[in-house]
Parts: sequence; structure tokens; C-alpha cells
Amino acid sequence: MGQDQTKHQIEKGLHLYQSNHTEKALQVWMRVLEKSADPAGRFRVLGCLITAHAEMGRYKDMLKFAVVQIDTARELEDPDFLTESYLNLARSNEKLCEFQKTISYCKTCLNMQGTTVSLQLNGQVSLSMGNAFMGLSVFQKALECFEKALRYAHNNDDKMLECRVCCSLGSFYAQLKDYEKALFFPCKAAELVNDYGTGWSLKYRAMSQYHMAVAYRKLGRLADAMDCCEESMKIALQHGDRPLQALCLLCFADIHRSRQDVQTAFPRYDSSMSIMTEIGNRLGQIQVLLGVAKCWMIRKELEKALENIEKAQELAEGLGNKLGLLKLHCLCERIYRAKGQQRELRDHVVKFHECVEEMELYCGMCGESIGERNNQLQALPCSHFFHLK
Repeated sequence: MGQDQTKHQIEKGLHLYQSNHTEKALQVWMRVLEKSADPAGRFRVLGCLITAHAEMGRYKDMLKFAVVQIDTARELEDPDFLTESYLNLARSNEKLCEFQKTISYCKTCLNMQGTTVSLQLNGQVSLSMGNAFMGLSVFQKALECFEKALRYAHNNDDKMLECRVCCSLGSFYAQLKDYEKALFFPCKAAELVNDYGTGWSLKYRAMSQYHMAVAYRKLGRLADAMDCCEESMKIALQHGDRPLQALCLLCFADIHRSRQDVQTAFPRYDSSMSIMTEIGNRLGQIQVLLGVAKCWMIRKELEKALENIEKAQELAEGLGNKLGLLKLHCLCERIYRAKGQQRELRDHVVKFHECVEEMELYCGMCGESIGERNNQLQALPCSHFFHLK
């Protein structure tokens, strides 16, 4: 297969993919990969395969194609191709919750400064790195990366990147319990979609709606949360976007739990968990287990709550997700207080404070810990944050 034919087949695959004929598109691209003798064409088709597998939640396949793409980039001896392939490798590892590897591949990208293309990719590299630091609960470094990514987005007038960064910032502030900012950033993302997104993939709209739903739920605006989550889920189902379906199911379950409707929450958590397990999103699995534990606590079935907490703790320790561990110690504290088991209670109180110190989640002004309840935060230029009050 020559250069022109390769190009034509790649375009044919893209057209099929955009018309929601995903499996047919994959077949076309795989044929190109087997038959094309053009390394640049192979590189591009690998990029298509990586994106498609990412959106379907087939992260292990995504990683496999990213490794092949690096070999192709080396063959082409082009620094831009190499930077792009390392970014894809970083993003594959980010999706599989291998956060240390993600950070290391992102640093490789930043050290490979090739030409203008590499500089345009720097924003995406910073975003991926920020997401990885957030997964490890290293919040100050995560915020530094997100702000860097925003600067690149503004300098290159890259609205799609700005939209993605706003969604990550929404998640960032939701975790630190500044719910006003947790809502502000996804609303900004939704505005960008409305103003510039006519030619964009619908996943940008779905993503912003999902993050708005999370913030609305935290603010107790459950009807608004339900509306946004339903819209996001509708798009996720149309596009066969498994990762987003899992997140929406988790959000639906959390909304029902907030309404004390445990009966309806449980099956949503189960459905979310089965997709999270299938795609390998361990961070999502921790959130599901936390939600299920809280449901059992509402039902006063404390032993069952502890079973789920134990499973979540194993995952959180494996990932190095300190915020997950902090939340688990907090739940254990409540359970052992209710059971009147003083020794276990003290043990979890100590571990809770160790987590707060490790994450440096203290306000430099008032000395109180950050993220215990809804509080407005202000970040300094050095990315340290404090309570606005």
C-alpha cells in the first residue's frame, strides 16, 4: 500500500469513526497497519487507533498501540513524532492509573523540545501530568501543571485544550471541597463548547456536563445534578464511551445516596463497578467502594461498610492515592465511634492526620485542614492555597 492509498484509507476510517461505525473504522485502520509501507502513514493510523481505543475504554490496547507508535517514530527519526508518541504513552498510563509512569513519560516529552509541534503539545503534556499528580493527591504540583496547561491553551488559542483543563480543574476543586470553583470551571468548559464547539466531538459537551453534575450534587442541587448527568449519559451511550458511562452511573448512584434512596443507588454502583473493572479504572473503583460503604452506613450495617472500605484501602494503597486513604480513615473513624471501639477509633484518627500532613492540606493562614468541608479556596502564584475567609 503506497502513500496515497494509505492516506485515502485513513480518511475512510475517520469518516466511518465519526459516523459512529467504530468497529468498521478499526478494521480499515488495522488493514492499513498491516499493509502500508509508508512509516508516516503508519504513525498517523496508530494515532487514530490510540484515540479510538481511549474513547472506548480499551486502555490496555491503547497502551499496546502507543508502544508500537514509539518504534515507528524512532524509525522516522523525527523529534515531533517522538514527542507525540511519548505523550500517547503517558496518556495510556494515566488512563490505567499508572501515575508515576505517566509523570516520567511527561517529563521525557518536555525534555525533547523539537520544533513548533512539540511546543503545541506541551499544553497536553502539562494536563496529563496534572491529572497524574491529582491521582497521587499531590495537589500543589497538580495545580501548577493545570495552570501551565491553561497558559499554553491561551497562548496557542487552543479552546479544546482549555475546555479539557477546565474539566480537570473542576475535579481538582471538587476533591478539595471548594464547590463554587468545582462548578465554575465545568460551566466555563460548557461555555467554550457552546461558543466554539460546533465542529468538536460531542465528548467535550458530555465531559463538561458530567463535571457540572458532580459539583451540583456536592452543592445539594440534586435536580440540576440529575439533568446534567442524564445529558452526559445520553451522549456517552450514543458514542459507546464506556469510561464516561461508568462515571455517569457512579454520579447517578451518588445522587440517589444523597437522597437517602439506598435501594436505587446500589444497582447503579454495581453497574459502574463492572465497567470500571473492565476498563481498569482503579481510581473509579475506589470511589464506587466509598459510595457503597456510605450506603451500608446509612443502613447501619457497619460490618458490610467495613468490608468495602477494606477493598478500597487495598486499591488506594496500590495507586498511592492519599486522598482516598484519608476519606477511608474518616469513614472508619465514624464507624468505630458508633461501635464504641476506642482503640481502633484512635488508630484511624492518627492515620487521618498523617494523611493531611503528607498531602500538606493545611491552610497557611488559619492552620485548619483543607478539604474537610465546603470552603472557598484561594491559590497563590506559587500554587499554595489557603482559605479565602
